[in-house]
Amino acid sequence: MDIPGLPARRAALNLIDAVLRRGETLEQAGGSALARVRGDADRALARAIATEVLRWRTDLDALIDSATQQPLPDDAKPRAVLEIMLVQALRLETPPHAAIATGLPLLMGGPRRLAHGVFSTLMKQGVALPEAPTLPPQVQERWGARAASIARGLAEPPPLDLSLRDPAETAHWVERLGGLSLAPGHVRLPRGAAIDSLPGYREGAWWVQDFAASLPVRLLGTGEGRRALDLCAAPGGKTLQLAAAGWDVTALDVSKRRLERLRDNQDRTGLSATIVTADARTWEPEAQFDAILLDAPCTATGTCRRNPDVLHRVGSRQIGEMAELQAALAERASTWLAPGGRLIYAVCSLEPEEGEDQAARIGLTRDPIAAGEVPELLTPDDSGWLRTDPGMLAEQGGLDGFFIGRWRKE
Repeated sequence: MDIPGLPARRAALNLIDAVLRRGETLEQAGGSALARVRGDADRALARAIATEVLRWRTDLDALIDSATQQPLPDDAKPRAVLEIMLVQALRLETPPHAAIATGLPLLMGGPRRLAHGVFSTLMKQGVALPEAPTLPPQVQERWGARAASIARGLAEPPPLDLSLRDPAETAHWVERLGGLSLAPGHVRLPRGAAIDSLPGYREGAWWVQDFAASLPVRLLGTGEGRRALDLCAAPGGKTLQLAAAGWDVTALDVSKRRLERLRDNQDRTGLSATIVTADARTWEPEAQFDAILLDAPCTATGTCRRNPDVLHRVGSRQIGEMAELQAALAERASTWLAPGGRLIYAVCSLEPEEGEDQAARIGLTRDPIAAGEVPELLTPDDSGWLRTDPGMLAEQGGLDGFFIGRWRKE
């Protein structure tokens, strides 16, 4: 019989292995890794352990190496097990004896004595993790001068952000939910809330959406019945924003499965959009649009505070592949815009190749974002682009990293 809590730790080990060895996202790996874990609490624990290991892995490994005469190989199972044991003790407030009892059995037939010795030595030394995670060297190199600020934004998992169906009711929902607001139509709550039990969920008063992810639609204003295309729309938060702002929305995405979440939220909120399942690289619209939002597929490195797997599985190859796709989509989208229409290009990526470099290639008239169009805590750059990163708004709980640009068609 399994030791209580052991299946969750085994699942966490499998999640970490899937990210580091196979390059999968935590979401992709979850189906198989969590299949044998019973109960929502244990599944949540497995995810939390894996997420925190990936967030703090550079620092955890430095501790492990400080207590071993010869460094363990990066892909050695004892290293991964020690990471799991340490992150529980140092981040998840698991008693050391419980971390040992549920960690060492993962090394059946392996060097359990070594793992026990290293863990015990570090606990006796009273080790601690730094205030902010140390980014992997290749990530620090890519992000350069921004790396330290971004890392500070990764120290804690993000809060829960909600976008409201009716921005005029912001004060009401802030009071009712006990949250805070960074802009009209937004409410922020502490993480850990059971979403479907919160007031307003059943009546469709709001949907979950990171604050930064809500910014692109805010830059298009009200629709007044005009036609808008949400390109690469799933899971649909921006489609709902557009519909709530009065746009006649067409939401297009290649993934039928991910569009189901949009359909569910449409039913819950009562907001309307035409949903199209198609590949934007081959699809052709019947008429032009007054506004196009291209939230392009990307490496999603800007979501590293909630998805720290991107710190370990994204490199130059993935960035190059995404940049090529983004350029093709932006070129097609530009031809679907009606005269006088606006294009928003956005990516939840911290890589210039996916943001500023793509913006330089778009052959429309630049429509710079002005300071008064975004929440006062954020500032567009001198080119009129908006760049956010997880180190911003730290006192308010941070936000995801995005690049956002706007153009118009003459």
